[in-house]
Amino acid sequence: MGKAKDPAAVMKKSKLRREIKRHRSIYILALFPLIYYIIFKYVPIWNAQIAFKDFRAIAGVSGSEWIGLENFREFFNSFYFWSLIRNTVMYSVGKILISLPLSILLAIAIYECTRPILRKVVQTLAYLPHFLSWVIMYGILLTLLAPGDGVFNDIVKLFGGHPIDFLSNTSTFPWVVLISDAWKEMGWSAIIFIAALMGIDVSLFEAAVVEGATSWQRVRYITLPSIMPVIVTVLILKLGTILDAGFNQIFMLYSPQVYSVGDIIDTWVYRQGLLDFKFSLATAVGLFKGVFGMILVIFANWLSGRLSDSSLF
Repeated sequence: MGKAKDPAAVMKKSKLRREIKRHRSIYILALFPLIYYIIFKYVPIWNAQIAFKDFRAIAGVSGSEWIGLENFREFFNSFYFWSLIRNTVMYSVGKILISLPLSILLAIAIYECTRPILRKVVQTLAYLPHFLSWVIMYGILLTLLAPGDGVFNDIVKLFGGHPIDFLSNTSTFPWVVLISDAWKEMGWSAIIFIAALMGIDVSLFEAAVVEGATSWQRVRYITLPSIMPVIVTVLILKLGTILDAGFNQIFMLYSPQVYSVGDIIDTWVYRQGLLDFKFSLATAVGLFKGVFGMILVIFANWLSGRLSDSSLF
């Protein structure tokens, strides 16, 4: 005799089918990003094994010789290892320290603005740079910072100073990178904080006004505490990409004169992997970055959970 079916399980499956049929349009929409991640994110993981091989294109991924951790040792023992780590972390942390507070301030300013036209103008102008490629941004920065006829150097010469080559000077180049990134991405990053601000109960502000709270007090005691979970989540996610300092930006802006302060892991991997055809070494470095980022996210989430009530998971 066949095993009797559990009525509760049958009812549960029937309910699940009804829910899927009811929301099938949502599942169909979710299918496209799922397929994208499977094809471009998960399937390529198979090729990550060349990080442990002496990869030869003729032999293929499976036929190349296993060499263990030799590619990792080559990277760790490289003359440039510590300078690459220093520059990468410096830019990543610097961008967090500059861009994140500015994004929060911009979001609060837009939210608190009582003039709809001014709010829309500021939002548009703040979002626009995000949609410009770094090729275009480089042209704009060159116009502003060129040592010969750049706008900033014209001002410097007007006051009797000497022109500064901002993009080829090791002292000024890091600041150009950090400030230009904040300029380009600040408005786009503020969107998530504006969305969080929209979710705050308006009655809290009304009660604060009745109690005589000033605008700064409302921001300090209502606005910031209300969006703190979102801030913590964004910070944790950014820490996971701390070894991604922005390849496109650095690649467009740097030059051999500023390699000492401008060269990051991704630009070094580009030269080693694509220009020198060291694909195994480049894959090993990418794998190292991924594992390090995952560990950092887990640690940051644990620390956030211990020190506050906000955590990602």
